[in-house]
Amino acid sequence: VALFVLSHYGKIFAHARYAILNPCGRYYPVLSEKMMPKEGDLIVKGKSGLCAFASTNLDFLLRQKDAKNVVLGGFLTNCCVESTMRSAYELGYRVYTLTDCCAATSMEAQDATLKNNFGMFSVPTTSEEVMEAIGVPTISN
Repeated sequence: VALFVLSHYGKIFAHARYAILNPCGRYYPVLSEKMMPKEGDLIVKGKSGLCAFASTNLDFLLRQKDAKNVVLGGFLTNCCVESTMRSAYELGYRVYTLTDCCAATSMEAQDATLKNNFGMFSVPTTSEEVMEAIGVPTISN
């Protein structure tokens, strides 16, 4: 079961090339068909700040599924991903951050966060390593 966190992205995606406007007037990036939620996946709504745990029932849903691990990717590496990573760590989850599935507004911000912060609160890893660990075929397999 995958878990998707929907948040408001404010004006940061207002001029994105691939964005959609939802009925509430907020912009969301358009996801690849491969990344769209599937039947049975959980969708967490209500994220209104940097951390995916702060204003949602994310922790409750994860505990209901007896989740021990959290795998994170997203935008912005040094804001939302890092904030959620720190909260997940403090809540007792084993956190894996996908270094190849995060982005910041500059390479300097990206590199600094990966170098200085990810290793303190998570296990920095790649999407391919996670997919191999859980038995999902990868392109290189």
